[in-house]
Amino acid sequence: MRVKIYTDGGSRGNPGPAASGAVLKSSSGEKLAEISKYLGVTTNNQAEYCAIILGLKKAAELGATQVDLLMDSELAVKQLKGEYRVKNPEIAKRFLEIKNLLTRFDRFSIVHIRRELNAQADAIVNKCLDENWR
Repeated sequence: MRVKIYTDGGSRGNPGPAASGAVLKSSSGEKLAEISKYLGVTTNNQAEYCAIILGLKKAAELGATQVDLLMDSELAVKQLKGEYRVKNPEIAKRFLEIKNLLTRFDRFSIVHIRRELNAQADAIVNKCLDENWR
């Protein structure tokens, strides 16, 4: 089964209150799952990486064998594709976790998309922040 994972992370301030979210869809576009997590105070980049981890874990739970990671974070895409180095030690831990999670799947792709194509993931991140940040 092939799953498209739309991920987003955001923080209000950088660092600031942060959340991650992922929307998982079938190859035909049917929504399979939606997941978000409040992270407390952290950076936007940390939130982006946490979103990818959330999405990959959920895809594995759903039995996906192939995943397409779609995100509007150009930095995360370029780091995961090996075009940019990961310098931050905390991001490096999450980077390795993502690389390990990707081994669960027969095939995967990592794609940068425009922000407006990632509106659902962005909306669940903002909803999570609104519900948890006071």
